[in-house]
Amino acid sequence: MRLKLNGVQKSFNEHVVLKPVSLALPDFHALVLIGPSGGGKTTLLRILAGLEVPDHGSLEIDGQAMRFEEQQLMHHRRSIGTVFQSYNLFPHLSAVENIVLPLEKAHGYSRKAAVELAMGLLERFRLAAHADKKPAQMSGGQQQRVAIARAVAIKPRFLLFDEPTSALDPEMTGEVLDLIAELRSEGRDLILVTHQMGFARRVADQAVFLADGCIVETGPTAQLFDQPESASLKHFLQRVFQY
Repeated sequence: MRLKLNGVQKSFNEHVVLKPVSLALPDFHALVLIGPSGGGKTTLLRILAGLEVPDHGSLEIDGQAMRFEEQQLMHHRRSIGTVFQSYNLFPHLSAVENIVLPLEKAHGYSRKAAVELAMGLLERFRLAAHADKKPAQMSGGQQQRVAIARAVAIKPRFLLFDEPTSALDPEMTGEVLDLIAELRSEGRDLILVTHQMGFARRVADQAVFLADGCIVETGPTAQLFDQPESASLKHFLQRVFQY
């Protein structure tokens, strides 16, 4: 993937969440956004997902400029797979129907083809036995794996993950992280916001450290973790790795 930001800024009311940030990453396959809470990671990810419109600035993905107009944003959203920390499954639908619905309504699949694809993914992600269960009948880890299956089903250009394990206990966290690592090993491009630093280092080839709405450091993941240059990144890593 290629990613270029030029002066991207976002505020909510009077609160500046992202100060003008610029970034050029000419070639990566897995990018992790790290930093303290409130630093701007999720806001930047939501802009990349087409779910938030920046107040100023421009953005290019794989050389294509994002146009922040509703029709273009809708097309962009349908071309990528986004997984949120709160699963965002439809509570009244079964696991299989949560996957089938966007395939039918947004991507033009026939009912038969959508069900076949959904069941194949549930089987692959070890969820076939839960196909007819509604979200409330599944564990958090199972719900998140259904959400990932739904994201993968649309054959996305790339995947976005926003703190996908923050609501899970340690065992379920491991299940979800293993699945993300498996998708990455298949060659899928992804951008990830996470506080799981060990996993971030293992799966990502590039990293961006954000704090106070600014991009403080960026570069190869191993370089940022092993040779941080800024005092704020050094302090952040000391804090997260001491527990």
